[in-house]
Amino acid sequence: MPETWLDLDPDAPFGPATLPYGVFSTDTDPEPRVGVAIGDHVLDLGAAARAQGAPFADTVAQPDLDALLASGRPVWDAVRAALTTWFTDPAHADAIRPHLVDRSRVSLHLPFTVADYVDFYASEHHASNVGRMFRPDQEPLTPNWKHLPIGYHGRSGTVVVSGTDIVRPTGQRKPPTEPAPVFGPSARLDIEAEVGFVVGTPSAMGERVAVDDFPDHVFGVFLLNDWSSRDLQAWEYVPLGPFLGKSFATSISPWVVPLAALESARVEQPAQDPEPLPYLRGGQPWGLDLELEVRINGHVVSRPPFATMYWTAAQQLAHMTVNGASLRTGDVYASGTVSGPEREQRGCLLELTWSGKEPLRLPDGTERTFLEDGDEVVITATAPGPDGSRVHFGEVSGRILPAR
Repeated sequence: MPETWLDLDPDAPFGPATLPYGVFSTDTDPEPRVGVAIGDHVLDLGAAARAQGAPFADTVAQPDLDALLASGRPVWDAVRAALTTWFTDPAHADAIRPHLVDRSRVSLHLPFTVADYVDFYASEHHASNVGRMFRPDQEPLTPNWKHLPIGYHGRSGTVVVSGTDIVRPTGQRKPPTEPAPVFGPSARLDIEAEVGFVVGTPSAMGERVAVDDFPDHVFGVFLLNDWSSRDLQAWEYVPLGPFLGKSFATSISPWVVPLAALESARVEQPAQDPEPLPYLRGGQPWGLDLELEVRINGHVVSRPPFATMYWTAAQQLAHMTVNGASLRTGDVYASGTVSGPEREQRGCLLELTWSGKEPLRLPDGTERTFLEDGDEVVITATAPGPDGSRVHFGEVSGRILPAR
């Protein structure tokens, strides 16, 4: 990766290999606008593009990423190529510097308008652990699990940007010891460390998107926390899927890493047996070697490895559309909980504490089975970049407030 003319610490997040997109404002200029993070700075992309006379200036001089998402792969590639040139060729330094803002001074916003939201269940380790907990006398995986990427439709209106406080949900729950359901705040509030994908290029209703067409439709990748009320979920989800136990909030990181930044992170996915049906097969590997880290109140509790995910994002996209369901710009879909084979790699408290039976001891001496009011959860991730660099995803965070 070429060196930048900016004076960046070699270990600083958001180096020239990443160049993620977000939406920011400042106290002196409260209007939201598209930005690109590099080191400790954010580039006002619209202002820089207009100053440079870039052909895509109108597309990026917007209050959100919607127009850029909708513009398609050729424009995405052109913008990234221009950014790389602007930050690595010293001839552009004087023109670009006036449009850089200290990252410490910015407020970050939801980066795009969320259209639909689908959440998957793609980690074999996570699904197997859940099966062992709740179906101990049966096979851990349901019969369909290795034949298709299981998912459910979530609530797009409660997708919020990192840093938004999360109010503890209230609803019906039925403790095993009670003869009838009770109403009240969730007592088993959980996290799910996930990776999200946002669709840029739409598709027509009735058309399928092939596995290998994934990079033509998906703009970028970000971190996602699928907050989950395990007690509400347990009572409501039979015979249908997740509803109120999930719909109260989903947090996403403010920086969207373009798919093009992850070429060096691409790996083969785990072997799939039985072989998937033809529509779920592709010629290109789309496993991603992301390393996640989960902290509760500043303490690392898990390091889930995304490379272990059984179903890839490309297969998930193909499955989402195989029935003719259309894609819209801004559609979000998530990987499902990322978990690895080891206990310290499990991506939710349900697994880490084995449904509350094995409390998690934090370094400050406190214990957790599930989240308590005041707890703050922060999820971060990195991935391999070119020439030994690291691609940084920033963080997705949220703090639990008492039920209302």
